[in-house]
Amino acid sequence: MSTAMNVDDNNFEAEVLKSDKPVLVDFWANWCQPCKMLSPMIDKLATEYDGKLKVTKIDVDGSPVTPSTYGIRSIPTLLFFKAGEMKEQVIGVTNEIQLRKVIEKVLA
Repeated sequence: MSTAMNVDDNNFEAEVLKSDKPVLVDFWANWCQPCKMLSPMIDKLATEYDGKLKVTKIDVDGSPVTPSTYGIRSIPTLLFFKAGEMKEQVIGVTNEIQLRKVIEKVLA
């Protein structure tokens, strides 16, 4: 069973920007209740899309450079990367149906 991989400022480029698969990045923080609500869905999708989509999480408090680089002002924020470029963005808590639509768009 796959769960989301933790990334940070040090390995973001290697794990996300240079990934050979599309990547979902969940920007979160331990104190963020909406982030905690979204977390089980992110882990579920990580398992379902294993092999097709790399699912990662980055703690905005522990790695402040990357969120700043991408203009993250609100969490949770999900960014979707493909071939090193940001393709989609979802801000705030969303439902699984909407999230699947964005994932399918990125994978297409």
